[in-house]
Amino acid sequence: MSFTKFKSKIEEGDLVMAYLSRTHIKPIIVKKGDTLNTRFGTFPHDSMIGLSYGSQLLTPKGRGFIYLLYPTPELWTLSLPHRTQIVYTPDSSYIVQRMGVIPGSRVIEAGTGSGSFTPAFVRPIAPTGKLFTYEFHKERYEQALSEFKQHGLQEYLVCTNRDVCADGFDITGAQIDAEAVFLDLPSPWEAIPHLKSVITHKTEARICCFSPCVEQVLKTVTALQENGWTKIEMTEVSSLLWESRKVMVRELDDAIARLKDVKKRQLEGIEFMKKMAVKYGSNKQAKIRKPRSKNRDRGFNPFGKGFHIIEGDENYDWFDVSKEQKEIKTHTSYLTFAIYVPQLVVKDQIIPKQDDQGDERKPDCQ
Repeated sequence: MSFTKFKSKIEEGDLVMAYLSRTHIKPIIVKKGDTLNTRFGTFPHDSMIGLSYGSQLLTPKGRGFIYLLYPTPELWTLSLPHRTQIVYTPDSSYIVQRMGVIPGSRVIEAGTGSGSFTPAFVRPIAPTGKLFTYEFHKERYEQALSEFKQHGLQEYLVCTNRDVCADGFDITGAQIDAEAVFLDLPSPWEAIPHLKSVITHKTEARICCFSPCVEQVLKTVTALQENGWTKIEMTEVSSLLWESRKVMVRELDDAIARLKDVKKRQLEGIEFMKKMAVKYGSNKQAKIRKPRSKNRDRGFNPFGKGFHIIEGDENYDWFDVSKEQKEIKTHTSYLTFAIYVPQLVVKDQIIPKQDDQGDERKPDCQ
């Protein structure tokens, strides 16, 4: 089972995303004899084996159903057990694109945390790239490593239990040469000085630091500047959901005519109440009501008021509108990007890299 390959049929031992609802996706490992218990019913694992991914599975009594989806980094992010705060798809997709992660890329990730971002890195770097992921918390490291093996990711990554802020990123016997670095740490400025020995010096190296507070960003920017990183930029990603729907056309003349009709019917009702009061006595007035019928005529009614009108009803005129809704209700984190440009040596002289304004300072060469 792997996030980097696809198969059509479910087999024993596969990871399956059981889709219960839009907000509830449960990851399960299919095993003979096991069952999945949900509020929609009980689903035996035996009935999943041999089905195609994307199938709808009914309960044995046919009273409920779920969908069996193929695992992707996006679905894993929505369903994984949270051991730490995670990076969600709106941020992770933007980070991967901004850092230019492609097949064959060598990437550093610290820390691993709940392992939400790791599959999103592995998918674009496969089959020839490598991800070096670090986690300082031993229990989280062991849990993440176990999940990576279950998901078939171990061939694409090196998972290490280490505090990179104190001990750096170097791995004995490994040449890392990372082209991209992602730091999701409480104090990334402490890890930045250790990067020079593990990033590539053949091409540009790119970095992204994920920090929830502006104070962290300020310290990170200072550390980046002091360690030779340039083109520093901070970005915040806000995901928005656009909703399209139909709205009934309401003409002003129709509205005026409707108001006149309502006023007319109110006056008729008042006159009826007065007649009943004269006939039965004023003390009965409060209890007297004009008889109503379920199919009574509602008078001039251009907007369907009082009726159950289905959106798009052909008896009324409609126009299409869109409405912006926030999908992520609160702030996630600030993304601080920077680039490290290697220095070139010409005749034993160092050519300094371009500064932030793009002015190249050339040495005196013979």
